[in-house]
Amino acid sequence: MSTQAKDLTKEAPASPSKRVGGYVILARLADKARADFLGGNTGEYHTDCPLDHMLLDWKGVPYSEVKEKIVAGASDEDLAAYLDAHGTKKTPEEIKAWGDSMDAMNPYYSPDKKDWYEGEAKKAGLDPATTPMFKWLEMTDTPN
Repeated sequence: MSTQAKDLTKEAPASPSKRVGGYVILARLADKARADFLGGNTGEYHTDCPLDHMLLDWKGVPYSEVKEKIVAGASDEDLAAYLDAHGTKKTPEEIKAWGDSMDAMNPYYSPDKKDWYEGEAKKAGLDPATTPMFKWLEMTDTPN
């Protein structure tokens, strides 16, 4: 896996569904952080954001620790190994089950996010009731 910083105004970060060491979100988090801290360009993407924290909070690992590893040149696989060894211990089965649930997550069915998600999905021409959040992110990932 590359440790080079992407220009996120020219190419999208990895899909949140991409799994590294079984973890969803990690490859996308790493792409955005590398762009932010290693000389790339984040464009309109954000680091240390709610999506990143879905993974980090579930694992019980602070963003600052992952950032430190990225700045030091860690690959995506190195980051997965770091998550395996730190924070709340998770079995491979738990990691897979959580990743599967995240892949299927749809904010349309969350009362506090429904209106926001419905508007965003419809702007993209997607049916909010049937489009999971990760699919919406992939479909709307367009470099500036």
